Amino acid sequence: MANVSIIIPVLNEASCLGRTLRYLRILEPACAEVLVVDGGSSDDTAAIARAGGATVIQSVQRGRAAQMNAGAEWASGDILCFLHGDTLLPDDAIAVIETTLANPQTACGGFISVMAGAQTTRWGITLHNSLKTHYAPLLFRPHLYCLKGLRLLFGDQVMFCRKTDFWACGGFETTLPIMEEADLCLKLCRRGRIRQVNRVVQSSDRRVVQWGPIKANFIYLAIGFLWGIGMPAAALKQFYADVR
Repeated sequence: MANVSIIIPVLNEASCLGRTLRYLRILEPACAEVLVVDGGSSDDTAAIARAGGATVIQSVQRGRAAQMNAGAEWASGDILCFLHGDTLLPDDAIAVIETTLANPQTACGGFISVMAGAQTTRWGITLHNSLKTHYAPLLFRPHLYCLKGLRLLFGDQVMFCRKTDFWACGGFETTLPIMEEADLCLKLCRRGRIRQVNRVVQSSDRRVVQWGPIKANFIYLAIGFLWGIGMPAAALKQFYADVR
């Protein structure tokens, strides 16, 4: 069994969590544990998590950053992997994570996220989100991109890092309601390179279904640009409502 703890922050994810956990049960090698950190769900999320073999943690503070920190505090593994409740991992994900972090010069990694739903795969948004990992830091932090290996990873890319590096940076910033993963990348790049591995995970397109492709692409682009030029994350959150 690999020494990787998978941490899933959730809030009312009953519609998709069961499928995500089924994919985790066929990981080879298996992870050390699956920690589902609940922010106060009013549906069957916690029951589904327990039935799926996960350990359920009730977070005192709601919010992805705080919930992921709570999971990291509980984690027994030396490697932390942060997974969204609507994202599916390949069965060899643990081996990919361990191989990536076997390089001591790598501090953090993430996958290429393919956005898909029951009827379609969002290839255009998938391509843009993958390229954003590179062009966003190149545009806004070019010195870190070129000299320190900064890449900006986002939640649906399934970020992973060593627990020692995570806490040495202070973990996720709990005051940030959005862009907490990108903020962590900025901190982790002081400890090593950030890598986007050449493997894919599948994330739900539910935001695109609700917003429509044009509006979704505009929101993704606008939030990244405004954050890059210094707009506070709290102000950006109003444009990125929760979708379940």
